[in-house]
Amino acid sequence: MIGRSLVPQLVQAGHEVTGTTRSAPKTGLIRDLGGHGVVADAFDAKRLRTVVEQARPEVVIHELTEIPKSFDPSQFERNNKLRREGTRNLVDAAVAVGARRIVAQSVAFMYEHTGKELHVEDDPLALQMRDPGGDTVRAIHELEQTVTGADAIEGVVLRYGYFYGPGTSYAADGAQGKMLMNRRFPIVGNGDGVFSFIHVDDAAAATVKAIDHGAAGIYNVVDDDPAPLRDWLPELAKAIGAPEPRRVPMWLARLAGGPTATRMLTRAQGASNAKAKAELGLELRYPSWRRGFHEGLG
Repeated sequence: MIGRSLVPQLVQAGHEVTGTTRSAPKTGLIRDLGGHGVVADAFDAKRLRTVVEQARPEVVIHELTEIPKSFDPSQFERNNKLRREGTRNLVDAAVAVGARRIVAQSVAFMYEHTGKELHVEDDPLALQMRDPGGDTVRAIHELEQTVTGADAIEGVVLRYGYFYGPGTSYAADGAQGKMLMNRRFPIVGNGDGVFSFIHVDDAAAATVKAIDHGAAGIYNVVDDDPAPLRDWLPELAKAIGAPEPRRVPMWLARLAGGPTATRMLTRAQGASNAKAKAELGLELRYPSWRRGFHEGLG
């Protein structure tokens, strides 16, 4: 999802890019974007080590995901495995070849509900959430611990907000966009859940910054305008030409979408980008989704 923005920005910044993919045809896309594509599976530790050794990278960027198109926590099993096993394999390979830093993708919307206005990086994750959503949170936690706890390499974790922009689920042809078009993405309860967004181009720019800026550790990469569901969902509908979202009570949302999705839509608190601005030099083309939804969805 982020790769289409990230590879060109890395190349423009003067970095030589080797991108790995499990699909041979996608090596052509990486080449078209300005990088060199190679085939490797993160679960195949031996092959992955060979590919990394051949590239001899100074910095490894971990954007491996296998997220299902529909938001169904029960379908995240393979992605959770990738975050656990794939991350360990990639970190081991990066350390083995002497890379100085690894930058890894995480998310800024799996914090424990604390009642604070906005979450900061030291706040706890929702590790006690019930499965299947709980396993996703624990897999994220393991990824972050593997990256930041590795010896002989600087581990940087970027907790991205909800991606929007071309090719994302919030575009008109994305999963959330299609749900809005079909009036299947409602405002739940009072719409109190606060979301923090980030345009994929801004997320890519922050990732490029993280190569040479900031100390090892964890950073929220989100825009300046966290907002409740009741504010942003109608604006997204307008931006993509969808009907006005319905409103449904919480009990109905739990029956239809399950407790994990209902929790996120009603209790999420959003995240602060203060640390990323101060230490990574985070700069935003779209400081707010209010402009980004109307100009940056593609």
